[in-house]
Amino acid sequence: MNGGSNMLYTHFTEELLGLQGVKITNIEKEENNITIYLEMERKSHSCPCCGTATDTIHDYRLQKIKDIPSFGKNVVIKLRKRRYRCPNCGKRFYENNSFLPKYRRMTNRLIEFILYRLTDERSFTSVAREVNLSVPTVIRVFDLVNYPKAELPRVLSIDEFKGNTWGEKYQSILTDPENKIVLDILPERYKPYLTTYFSKYSKEEREKVKYFISDMWRTYYDTSGIWFKNATRIVDKYHWIRQVIWAFENVRKEEQKKFSKTHRRYFKNSKKLLLKRFNKLENEQQQQVLVMLEASANLSRSHWYKEKFLEILDCNDRKTAKEKMSEWITNASNCGIPQFEKCADTMQNWLSGILNSFSSPYTNGFTEGCNNKIKVLKRNAYGYKNFRRFRNRILHIFSHKQLKKEQAAA
Repeated sequence: MNGGSNMLYTHFTEELLGLQGVKITNIEKEENNITIYLEMERKSHSCPCCGTATDTIHDYRLQKIKDIPSFGKNVVIKLRKRRYRCPNCGKRFYENNSFLPKYRRMTNRLIEFILYRLTDERSFTSVAREVNLSVPTVIRVFDLVNYPKAELPRVLSIDEFKGNTWGEKYQSILTDPENKIVLDILPERYKPYLTTYFSKYSKEEREKVKYFISDMWRTYYDTSGIWFKNATRIVDKYHWIRQVIWAFENVRKEEQKKFSKTHRRYFKNSKKLLLKRFNKLENEQQQQVLVMLEASANLSRSHWYKEKFLEILDCNDRKTAKEKMSEWITNASNCGIPQFEKCADTMQNWLSGILNSFSSPYTNGFTEGCNNKIKVLKRNAYGYKNFRRFRNRILHIFSHKQLKKEQAAA
């Protein structure tokens, strides 16, 4: 290779590596590894003690540095570092470079590469395997990340998920469902901690919250009444609708025990038809449902109450919903079916929050979707013991997803 071609090759390699201002002296290729020997361009440096300019070299040292994988191979840089000597004060110091942080043995871009790979639900182990580093090293890199407490939004949603970390079975997630943003992860779901957490926000900040959405965990609902007095408290539709579905399912399971083995199996396999709204079924499916309901008067009555309840979902305003819901509660409270009587009591206790869901477009749907991604993360990692790391990992994933959405919209 002639001099011109060699210069072109060296320049191309520098561009490919993304390292400017360096001189590549050799490249060794093995089956799974690439070793690149390089040194910085020699230039004058200012003494960190007295500021005197010097280019006097004291000695050299060969340093091994990990870099991002390339072409399916692990990359190691062996940097021939210069140490300069100040002629004025005698201070010895290493030359500056732009790609290696102080006291680190990996490049800046390898750190960025690791953090980027951790923006999805993959585990620390899989990333460590990809970059040929130990798992503790990857974890130490990630622990440099920390997300502060977020500002409160106009619409605040809270829900719990099973995190099994920090000695608690359930953790809480705060989101902004209006803008699809995960705000924070809390280590527990109990009132003392929630009180401490929300008390750190000023009254002016808390008054910005106009809607507070939660499930039917009483602590969330009561906490919102204390700290967000100006907010409309909403019970998420999914959670109060499933109370009726559960009541009907319990009746079905109880009734089908009275049938023969063949009929029990038929009822179990056909439960989706029984749960689906009757007017949404095709004619043939409606006939199947009617035949099943004839087998049990109790199941038939339960199905009627279930259908009447689902009709309430068609209401477009709070006033109409209140009239129909009150009528349903009155009828179900004295229906003689324990499961629906209990369900009617639940609806009565949560009536205000339930009716507020008819006058607002906001639900916990986004929050529930986030919980599903957290479950995947937890399963891939076989759980987290360190809550701080767990919290930052969740926020790291969702902040990157939000950034990608903003970039796509721009």
